[in-house]
Amino acid sequence: MKAYVITILENERSVQAAERCIKSGARFGTTIEKWKAITPADGPKSIMKEKDLPYENFNEIYSRQENCAAAFLSHYSLWEESIKTNEDILVLEHDAVFMSEIPSLNGYGGCISLGEPSYGKYKTPRYLGIQELQSKNYFPGAHAYVISPRAAEVIIKKAKEEAGPTDIFLHKDRFRFLQEYYPWPIKAQDSFTTIQKDRGCHAKHRWDESYEII
Repeated sequence: MKAYVITILENERSVQAAERCIKSGARFGTTIEKWKAITPADGPKSIMKEKDLPYENFNEIYSRQENCAAAFLSHYSLWEESIKTNEDILVLEHDAVFMSEIPSLNGYGGCISLGEPSYGKYKTPRYLGIQELQSKNYFPGAHAYVISPRAAEVIIKKAKEEAGPTDIFLHKDRFRFLQEYYPWPIKAQDSFTTIQKDRGCHAKHRWDESYEII
């Protein structure tokens, strides 16, 4: 399984966070490579038009539209990579930090969240190991998950109709195969955002007066 951390290569803060992610993974036996993020400078609206994705779905109260669309496209590019290489991929955002090693995922349904919830209310899963989504009805943050080529194909097809903010788009009513692993081996250790508006930041578990919007 390949592992990539989405990194804004032009942003020193993002690069530093990604390097922290890479080091934390190495401590638990996971080799991680940086993956170039798509940013507002790349023209996400035009990219989404080229890929037949609905840009208007990213106009919401918690995030900056162009930034949110760019983040989605960064994930989308890794779904495409999974299909292209026919490999499972561990997708990480730059603020992800490993707390333990990645468990054996034999029998997972194709897309499994490994990340501790990073914002808002959530439920603690009732069982240990792989299970249907329990913490939320959608991914509790898109900072750490594994995706298979088969799942990536289904998700990309649905994105042509219903693309939206990545974590909320990955909803169990939309994709019945979504799962999570508990106890969560990865958490989001964030002190800044390149996506959220002020309102979105306040829902972050790590929010305080020093949390930055950049």
